[in-house]
Amino acid sequence: MPALHWTLDAAQQATDSIDLRHLVGAAVGNPVVVCHPEPTDDPAGWGQVAEALRPLAVVLIAEGSRPDPMTAWADLVTEQTVEASEAIVEHQTAATIAAQVLRHRPPDAATARLLESLAYATLQAGADHQRWIAARGRRVRADRSSRVALHDDTHQLRLRLTRGRLHNLIDHRMRNELAEALITIDLDPDQRPVIWEADGPSFCAGGDPAEFGTVPDSTTAHTIRSSADLAPWFDRIADRLTVRIDGPCVGAGIELAALAGTISAGPEARFRLPELTLGLIPGAGGTWSIPNRIGRQRTLEWLVLDQELDPSTAHRWGLVDELRGS
Repeated sequence: MPALHWTLDAAQQATDSIDLRHLVGAAVGNPVVVCHPEPTDDPAGWGQVAEALRPLAVVLIAEGSRPDPMTAWADLVTEQTVEASEAIVEHQTAATIAAQVLRHRPPDAATARLLESLAYATLQAGADHQRWIAARGRRVRADRSSRVALHDDTHQLRLRLTRGRLHNLIDHRMRNELAEALITIDLDPDQRPVIWEADGPSFCAGGDPAEFGTVPDSTTAHTIRSSADLAPWFDRIADRLTVRIDGPCVGAGIELAALAGTISAGPEARFRLPELTLGLIPGAGGTWSIPNRIGRQRTLEWLVLDQELDPSTAHRWGLVDELRGS
């Protein structure tokens, strides 16, 4: 399924057509449009094209090396248009919904997270995610150890993920323990600085795959996710929270860490957003927290290309605030 390629003239002709919805979008098998802006183009013209496509399930790619005013209208900007197009076609439902969520991202955190959760629930019931569940097979973990520890170091508080043997995968028990710790931190009368670290070789490998598919339906999953949302508690302590990341930080791990006031990365830190490969989008607040740091275009590019970021790239993008030596 080849991508559509548009110059400004071609884009304007297409978007002026009353048949636009039959020409473009995942519903008609054309989930991606690669645009080729020229320096002489009127950015307002491209903006009108993007506005016409705004309601549709389509990813609008601008061919270019970096975001600039000429390409501010695009869903993502990349020179890797072939790789991005192929990934979008392979995961077109999740990719186009991710683009829509980021494109329509509201200005307040609570509404943005609600939109994300509803979109995530839609994808949980989708064919792509169900195929991933079936291919993964059944997983059960007999793991009753604690997940989180909170230490009082007199002048600061130290929050640790302690499920290191399982790469600090986030399950319902870890979410509950994190919520209890965050409430305690928020109530600290001295409002001391907080350091967030993790045991083991990984800071956090994301959501625990053993729990995917265990809730009976996606509507129930949405209500659970809404009531168990950790992001508001991280927001309340963000200005005094420093996250020290060593080793892999994946999916929900970086989505939550991105809420902190400061992210410090060690030399072995690595960052990924693999949700599209599961037929999903970020579901732990990442469509709000990550664009706040790196912008919506780069967020979608990272998600679509499933790139692994090293600390220097993450720092250059603005995902990480500080780099630590070995």
